[in-house]
Amino acid sequence: MATAVQQPTEGTNRQSERAQELYERLRQEVETPENIGKLIVMDVESGDYEIDDETSSEPSRRLQARHPGARLFALRIGYKTAVSFCGVLERTAL
Repeated sequence: MATAVQQPTEGTNRQSERAQELYERLRQEVETPENIGKLIVMDVESGDYEIDDETSSEPSRRLQARHPGARLFALRIGYKTAVSFCGVLERTAL
């Protein structure tokens, strides 16, 4: 039985690009020694964000409370990916 693979839509790709652009604008502010490895959850529409060391959905809940219905994006500060499944997280170049 074949499984369907959902392809990203143009809107999803654009939102991802906007999240990366927002992170680049915030990078100097958020990539501090005490934040490396924490999650940043961002609302690209408002520019609002939450930083938390939790891997739970708590940062997302706080943002959703302030911006109901917002599409949120999460990144791990100082790393190329937010999570790793059976692998290692690769640091970004400083």
